[in-house]
Amino acid sequence: MLKRALFLSAFAALKCKDRNSRAYYDRKRAEGKKHNQAVIALARRRCNVPFAMLRDGALYDATETQPA
Repeated sequence: MLKRALFLSAFAALKCKDRNSRAYYDRKRAEGKKHNQAVIALARRRCNVPFAMLRDGALYDATETQPA
């Protein structure tokens, strides 16, 4: 159930034209991954962000983007 929620979150980010998510998705597609594989990779990345925020005690800042 959690996997599906993360998958839908990643898919919605692509539909909402989130630039960072779209760039990551396009990079994964350029690496040769299929659509579902790229969306799952994006879902994992979107899961890693809140985890890092909790670990570091930091607030979310969309302007700070780290290269993959």
